[in-house]
Amino acid sequence: QVQLVESGGGLVQAGGSLRLSCAASGLLFIVYSIGWFRQTPGKEREFVAAISYNGATTYYADSVKGRSTISRDNAKNTVTLQMNNLKPEDTAVYYCAATLGDNFYSPRGYDVWGQGTQVTVSS
Repeated sequence: QVQLVESGGGLVQAGGSLRLSCAASGLLFIVYSIGWFRQTPGKEREFVAAISYNGATTYYADSVKGRSTISRDNAKNTVTLQMNNLKPEDTAVYYCAATLGDNFYSPRGYDVWGQGTQVTVSS
């Protein structure tokens, strides 16, 4: 069974940090690029960051660039999103997703999704 499971969300004060993890199973992890998206009620799913299958290339939304770092450990089938200097506008459900393609910025480019983890940043 192909599965992505996010963890690490929670409640944090503005200026704080969180480390989100995405654990994959049931797929050949080393050939998939992984992306993180976020969504708030009534809005479309928004691209946050992505990392290529081999970890050589990373991509960030302007809204998180300089505050976030995405990394992967192919030996452990995990991708991590370190988020620093969090802001109230970062509040959302965060999803990780896997893709064999290269359309990293659009949710339509991804084949497999996790169930999401809530991140809440208080002011």
